[in-house]
Amino acid sequence: MESNIRINNPADISVIVIYFLVVLAVGLWAMYSTNRGTVGGFFLAGRSMVWWPIGASLFASNIGSGHFVGIAGTAAAGGIAIGGYEWNALVLVVVLGWLFVPIYVKAGVVTMPEYLKKRFGGKRIQVYLSVLSLILYIFTKISADIFSGAVFIQLAIGLNLYLAIIILLAITGLYTITGGLAAVIYTDTLQTFIMVVGSFILMGFAFAEVGGYDAFMQKYMEAIPSNISYGNTTINPECYTPRQDSFHIFRDAVTGDLPWPGLIFGLSILALWYWCTDQVIVQRCLSGKNMSHVKAGCIMCGYLKLLPMFIIVMPGMISRILYTGLRGLMLSVMLASLMSSLTSIFNSASTLFTMDIYTKIRKRPSEKELMLAGRAFMLLLIGVSIAWVPVVQSAQSGQLFDYIQSITSFLGPPIAAVFLLAVFCKRVNEQGAFWGLMVGLLAGLSRMIAEFAYGTGNCVNPSNCPFIICGIHYLYFAIILFGVSTIVILAISFMTKPIPDVHLYRLCWSLRNSKEERIDLDADEEQDKADEKDKESVNEESEEPGCFKKVYYWFCGLDQQKAPKLSKEEEEALKKKLTDTSEVPLWRNVVNINGIILLTVAVFCHAFFA
Repeated sequence: MESNIRINNPADISVIVIYFLVVLAVGLWAMYSTNRGTVGGFFLAGRSMVWWPIGASLFASNIGSGHFVGIAGTAAAGGIAIGGYEWNALVLVVVLGWLFVPIYVKAGVVTMPEYLKKRFGGKRIQVYLSVLSLILYIFTKISADIFSGAVFIQLAIGLNLYLAIIILLAITGLYTITGGLAAVIYTDTLQTFIMVVGSFILMGFAFAEVGGYDAFMQKYMEAIPSNISYGNTTINPECYTPRQDSFHIFRDAVTGDLPWPGLIFGLSILALWYWCTDQVIVQRCLSGKNMSHVKAGCIMCGYLKLLPMFIIVMPGMISRILYTGLRGLMLSVMLASLMSSLTSIFNSASTLFTMDIYTKIRKRPSEKELMLAGRAFMLLLIGVSIAWVPVVQSAQSGQLFDYIQSITSFLGPPIAAVFLLAVFCKRVNEQGAFWGLMVGLLAGLSRMIAEFAYGTGNCVNPSNCPFIICGIHYLYFAIILFGVSTIVILAISFMTKPIPDVHLYRLCWSLRNSKEERIDLDADEEQDKADEKDKESVNEESEEPGCFKKVYYWFCGLDQQKAPKLSKEEEEALKKKLTDTSEVPLWRNVVNINGIILLTVAVFCHAFFA
């Protein structure tokens, strides 16, 4: 890489230094101004978040650096259809805030696998979903984000790839491990501001450079690479001329690279899995002060999701026409997207591990032990992420980002089916849900392994993968997989015994407003935990930590003053407050009207660019 592309002028460097200082300052402020010494405080920000940090954090957690690089690159090659991925979320955030979160809040859960355990009983679904989520986080989200962000830094500053990665992870790790979800959400809010403002400035320069929207449309269709031979062979013009449908979101159902039925139905299934059942996203909503704040946060995220079409997709297409400057600002935008999605994943992965896996290994851990286990797991994740980079690097010549998009469509639909039926069909039981997940996993893995074995090929070297395996577009495959999983879940559930209503009050849609007392399927286990906690608090009161331990507890937020012991009635009242989904009528109407406006905007945008 020539040195003239490196960032070495004072203006660019000062932008990046200021960026890092501000992010650290916000992270440390959040760390010391929030209660992070309890499970609820560390993993759910004490359920005290208001709407605007929730909305900003939902957006920032979703847009990673892999997102920036992958979407801009796909847009440069194929046009605006990839923006449909972003706009699909406008509908799904409304489904999340209005249909799914009220059920999760009433269930009183911290993680998504914990909801399925309450809903179905047993442990196997909870453990399976936790392990699968963690594997997906490490092998898709974390690796893609770290790699694309680090390559960008390497090109811009000339740092060694590993040094760049270690510096990034050290800074993000510091406030994520010590500060918990509150620190992550507040820094996400700052990152969202940086991403949006920085991207808008870049977009303005890009459009000014290219000569406005009409000139952009014309020049994009004429942008052909100067070198059109590959070795001794001349490449087929189809491979390098812009697609005729570059400026349409909805493309031919058979020949389109993103066929319209796949974009409407297949993508909605993947978006349902991602936006309504993924721990990273739902955890932000569970930290909300009340339901009106959660819904307003979802609406804010929806409006922010309108932007990527204009600030990522179109500049990506313009990059096919020209190369854009403003390196320091561009790097800050990339770093903001990288750090916000990484901190969110680290926090949510450690929540899953601590609440769903660690509690199975250690039968009755104390609250302090859970806090330490969660932090230790984040350190482990950071180590695994660094170790995984060479693998991602070697796959760089392959189309890594295509793989990541398709992996989710091979593994996500069965999970979407289970959650959808768990919430909306009370007849579904544990056996049906479990075997639906297993059949879906086997079907998805068989397609994924075959595709990896044959390779997806490209325009110059097509893959020889049989049509029956690779000929079905991955978005169509997602529809088939969702359908098969749903049929298996319903068939086995109807052939086996139903779960009595007494275990389902407020855990599914038809019983959401029930006032009767629910007997949880895991009630005995919960009682044992409570008894153990009482014993422990008695033991802990007699110990006085030494100086070194005091400093360590203070740094990790474990030194919170002992709260007075609550009576049985006070505990019940607190539990009721935490699972309350009632709203003040005025604010309920305000968010409902805004939800309808957002859905109208979504329909208009799709129609305008269809």
